[in-house]
Amino acid sequence: MKTKILMLAVLLGLTTVVVAQPKEKEQGKSFQGPKHEMRMDDRKGGTENGLNLTDAQKEAFKQNRLAMQKQLQPIQNELGEAEAHQKTLMSAEKPDLAAINKNIEKIGGLKVEMEKIRTKNHLDMRAQLTEEQRLKFDAFKGKMKHNGGSEGMRHNMKMKG
Repeated sequence: MKTKILMLAVLLGLTTVVVAQPKEKEQGKSFQGPKHEMRMDDRKGGTENGLNLTDAQKEAFKQNRLAMQKQLQPIQNELGEAEAHQKTLMSAEKPDLAAINKNIEKIGGLKVEMEKIRTKNHLDMRAQLTEEQRLKFDAFKGKMKHNGGSEGMRHNMKMKG
């Protein structure tokens, strides 16, 4: 009798644990869904939502973003090639340290150039805002830096895709 009661209690406990666990599909949605939506909003002008931009400001932001992307695209391509070349240099049977260091300098220079373009774009966008909008804009950019910034978002997008 005691064995049957004990077995029933264990079975009831296991059933409760299994039922309480979320299913894989639900867990995936609840874990990735909101974060992914948040990143997409951030990437697609999430800063604009709370700024109450005029139509002219929205259009200017759009044009600035487009111009920045046109400037960044060839540099990003070159950076990808340099990083791939770095892997080749590193995996060689007899790695050439001078060539590796030269390529590291090239990668660093490309990243600096990209950051200069992003910074100029940021300042251009900021210059088009009113004082109140600037405060909100700066606060949003500060939050992004604490959360990994745009680099963190790009890295997360690469990891997901």
